[in-house]
Amino acid sequence: MSSLTKNLDAIRQNNKIGHFRYTIGVTLFGMQLINYFDRVNLSTAGPSMMSYFHMSSTEFGIVSSAFTWTYMIMQIPSGLILDKIGVKWVSRVSSALWAIPTFLTAFVSGLGPLILLRVLLGVVEAPNTPAGSKAAGYWFPLRERGLATALYDSGTKFANVIGVPVCAFLVLHYGWQSAFFFTAIMSVIFSLWYWIIYRNPRESSHLSKAELEYIEQGGAQEDAQPEPGVNLWFVLRQRKMWGLMLGNFAYNYATFMFLTWLPSFFVKTLNLDIQQSGFMTAIPWLFGFIAEIIVGGWFVDHLIKRGLDASKVRKTTIVIGLSMGIALVGAAYSPSVWIAVIWFTIALTGVCVSAAGFWAIPSIIAPTGLVGVVSSTMNVSGMIAAIITPIITGAAVDATGSFATAFILIGVVLVLGVFGILVLMGPIEQMHPERNDSNATISR
Repeated sequence: MSSLTKNLDAIRQNNKIGHFRYTIGVTLFGMQLINYFDRVNLSTAGPSMMSYFHMSSTEFGIVSSAFTWTYMIMQIPSGLILDKIGVKWVSRVSSALWAIPTFLTAFVSGLGPLILLRVLLGVVEAPNTPAGSKAAGYWFPLRERGLATALYDSGTKFANVIGVPVCAFLVLHYGWQSAFFFTAIMSVIFSLWYWIIYRNPRESSHLSKAELEYIEQGGAQEDAQPEPGVNLWFVLRQRKMWGLMLGNFAYNYATFMFLTWLPSFFVKTLNLDIQQSGFMTAIPWLFGFIAEIIVGGWFVDHLIKRGLDASKVRKTTIVIGLSMGIALVGAAYSPSVWIAVIWFTIALTGVCVSAAGFWAIPSIIAPTGLVGVVSSTMNVSGMIAAIITPIITGAAVDATGSFATAFILIGVVLVLGVFGILVLMGPIEQMHPERNDSNATISR
């Protein structure tokens, strides 16, 4: 047991440190939940909207990816702003704007305005995932970082567990527009909660002195400025960063297929109606949500607390998770709905477990003051995948009449992701200028 672990245990034994940090964790969960309501509403309403606007699968793929065009472009600027201004005010302003493009989507009358509103939504939601990673780094010691990260990131999965069935019910009974009204109302409610509850640890009146000490002595990231010369260019020269980005690209390629095309797969391939497809879509996401918290979060932290090498534990979890994702290929050849659901559940459970590992890494490897930059840079690779996955999948379905080719391609991408984590990334440890050797950096 390390001296740090002993010190933290002593603080816990000598003080009632409280658990307000987990209130913040639940708030970050809510932020991701609402953000992904804004994505599942489109995928769930997709079949109805394709009929309403006379869209092909390729055109719907373009609409599905439009959000991500600006979301990706704004990632690094958002990270720089987060590191300069801080989580509190960036997320306050961002959350206050989410509902506007979502609400207006219910009134669009053509493909052009629909794409425009998805593009605007990508701008206002861009800071939120990097902000969640940065906030987790502020609020949780390293020994709890796995569970904290799994908690907030699992909101992206739980949005599919409850958002898809709810939106499917609304679309079936009240029309596709109702799904966007519902999401806009949820966005307003969350924004009010966030303005009331979120502060940085040293600003929070709800945080006890003992809990603050426990957080800070446990290796939480400081709200500080980076060293001179340690900047975005320094981060981009690290081989570790490129390995992480390749792995995250693979994770998001698989995730955004599930997110944008799974309901349509059940409708197009297995002839379910929208409400049935919503229910079947929720099952793999439910297992993924549970697995991310228990395996990707609690179990990873448990192994690290028992003295296992933290870097090896996190990398092993990610690699196993990405490898399980290849199981989705089996779904394309399934003779029945339930066999397809089993394949999807295996694949998505693994992919979700890897997600907790990916989003724990930026706050660990980032140089002081650059968590936002590292998080957003990693997320750029994911958003490139998010842009091309819906389009490539839609084009493959139009060209072949099935999802088999698209699913096989996802399997190949997941293998490349495993290569990035095992070969390129190296140990999961903080990047320092003094470690700028030939094994750690990319040559100028």
